[in-house]
Amino acid sequence: MQALQKELTDADVIWLQVASSAEGQAGYLTAVQAEAVREATKTHSTALLFDRDGKVGRAYGARTTPHMFLINPEGLVIYQGAIDSIKSAKSEDIAKATNYVQAAYASASAGEPIEKSTTTPYGCGVKY
Repeated sequence: MQALQKELTDADVIWLQVASSAEGQAGYLTAVQAEAVREATKTHSTALLFDRDGKVGRAYGARTTPHMFLINPEGLVIYQGAIDSIKSAKSEDIAKATNYVQAAYASASAGEPIEKSTTTPYGCGVKY
């Protein structure tokens, strides 16, 4: 995911990470802890939004982490779902997977319809 973040943010795409874990729930991080994780994982997102009350996550229907959303310049969600086609966290699976976010961005940038605008997200459940 970090390579895709770098590719897209280098193309002036705003990549917003949303942390919707409430205090006391799995995945909750303080700002200091979150920054340490961002540095350790070489995250290239534009910014991190703390969504402690879950309003943003619920508004978009985020169910897993990650649950990816591609929003066009007009503010419309044009893709939502999994980052790619292989339900795995193994780095060796990345090359074999179809990256849905990258494909949706490429299609949208070319003015073409997005073949898969919705997929089923996978990962850990969001703990609102």
